[in-house]
Amino acid sequence: MTTNGGHEPVFCTIVPPHVLDRLSQAEDPVVHGPARRTLRRDAYERTRRRLTTVVGAPAVATLAGAEPGKPRRTVYDAGHGTDLPGEKARGEGEEPGQDATVNRAYAGLGATFDLFLKEFGRDSIDGHGLPLDATVHYDRDYSNAFWNGEQMVFGDGDGEIFLDFTIAVDVIGHELAHGVTQYTANLDYFGQSGALNESVSDVFGALIKQYTLGQTAEEADWLIGAGLLAPRVTGTALRSMKEPGTAYDDDMLGRDPQPATMDDYVRTGRDNGGVHINSGIPNHAFYLAATTLGGHAWERAGQIWYDVLTGGELDQNAQFTDFATLTVKAARARYGEGAELVAVSKAWERVGVRTL
Repeated sequence: MTTNGGHEPVFCTIVPPHVLDRLSQAEDPVVHGPARRTLRRDAYERTRRRLTTVVGAPAVATLAGAEPGKPRRTVYDAGHGTDLPGEKARGEGEEPGQDATVNRAYAGLGATFDLFLKEFGRDSIDGHGLPLDATVHYDRDYSNAFWNGEQMVFGDGDGEIFLDFTIAVDVIGHELAHGVTQYTANLDYFGQSGALNESVSDVFGALIKQYTLGQTAEEADWLIGAGLLAPRVTGTALRSMKEPGTAYDDDMLGRDPQPATMDDYVRTGRDNGGVHINSGIPNHAFYLAATTLGGHAWERAGQIWYDVLTGGELDQNAQFTDFATLTVKAARARYGEGAELVAVSKAWERVGVRTL
C-alpha cells in the first residue's frame, strides 16, 4: 500500500541494525546501554511510521507563495526528548547561533539542496520546493540518524562509539536522498531493491560531501560517515565505497561486512535482507565509474545515476541487473557511445553484475 500520491515513506537509518545488535551484546554497559536504547527507539519509530502510512498521513505540504529554487530550512531542537519536531532553533535566513549541531544541520540541508538544484535542476527533494526540516539533540545517547518520510532526525551519539551525527555532511545528504528516492523510484526497502535504495543514498551523500569540499573523484575519500566514530573505535567510517568491507575492524563493532562484488553477496533475512550490507556492490560500481571518468563525480556518473532514479523506468522492486541495465541505457542516451558508456558498463562488469 502506498500513500502520499504513491510515495510511501520508509524509515531509514544511517547506522545499520546489525552494527547496533553487535554493540547491544557488549559486556560494557556504557556501550550496550545506548545501543539497546537506540534499537528500541528505532523499532518504535519504524512501527509508528508503518502505522501512519497505513492510515494515510499526508505529505508535508509546500507552502503557498514559496519562492521556487530557494531552500526553506528549519532546524528544531528535541532537547534530548523524542517529541518531533521539537522547539524551533533556526529558520531559513537566520544567523547562526551558539549551537554547533544546529548550525551543521542547517548547513547540511543547504548543501543538499544546492547540489540537487544547481547540478540536477531539482527544486528540493520532491522537485517542488518541499521544506527541509531537521531535528537535532534527539533522545539521550541516541546513536543514529534517520529520515522518517517527512524530516531528518539526528542523535548526539553516545560519545563512546558514535559522535554527533551532524558531523558528517554525507550522512545528512544520505538521509535526505532517501526522500528523493521516496518521491521518484520509491524503491522497495528489502533485498536488492532495498540495497539499491541504500546505495543511491550513499552515492548522493558522497556527492554532496565532494560538492561541498570541491573535490574531484580522485581527491575524494569515498567514505560514508567519516568522523562519526569515536576515538576508541578502530575504523574510519561506516562504509567505504572505494573498498567495501574495510571501513572498520573493531572489537566492539566487529568487521565491516560489506561485499565489493557479487562473488561475496550476503544472503540474510536480517536488515531487511541485507540492505546496508549488499549496498556495497552498487556503491563500488559507482566509485569505479566515477573514478574512471575523473573530474567531478556529480557531473557525469552522478548525472547518469540521477537520470535512472528519476527517469520513470526503474521499478520499485528493481534488482541490481535492472538498475545496471538502466545506467547503461542512460549513459548512452545522454552521452552516446563514448567514455561514459564504457566506464559504466565496465564498472558493473567488475563488480559481477550483468547488464541486459
